[in-house]
Amino acid sequence: MSSSPSSLDYAGDVGAAEAWDALKSDPKAQLVDVRTVAEWNFVGLPDLAELGRKVHCVEWQMFPSMAPNGDFVVQTSGALAGAGASPEAPVFFLCRSGARSRAAAIAMTRAGFQKAFNIAGGFEGDLDAKRHRGNEKGWKAEGLAWKQS
Repeated sequence: MSSSPSSLDYAGDVGAAEAWDALKSDPKAQLVDVRTVAEWNFVGLPDLAELGRKVHCVEWQMFPSMAPNGDFVVQTSGALAGAGASPEAPVFFLCRSGARSRAAAIAMTRAGFQKAFNIAGGFEGDLDAKRHRGNEKGWKAEGLAWKQS
């Protein structure tokens, strides 16, 4: 029997707009995008320029093999420390639709980060009736700032 993560495993799920509001109102809050380098390059990234901050990009699974990133906690802790974020700062984790970012929030909670949140719906959200992402839930569908290279 598999058990699902409980609310004690991480700070909880928030919507993309709620995460944006927290990032906007709390200069200590941070955003970590755990998708792959291919997703960042071809799908786009959240844009925090108007907040004077950047997104921390740390792969949860490494492209192209999709093997778990064994250094995720160390890399993420280093990126957050480099931004001046302590383990008490709110940290929001984002992936395509909310699964990898939930696992990342759990891992960082276990590493001592007290306010590790998962952004439910992720960057692209759920599939719509035409089986397309980006239209229902998630960062893009909420109309939040993002950029594509």
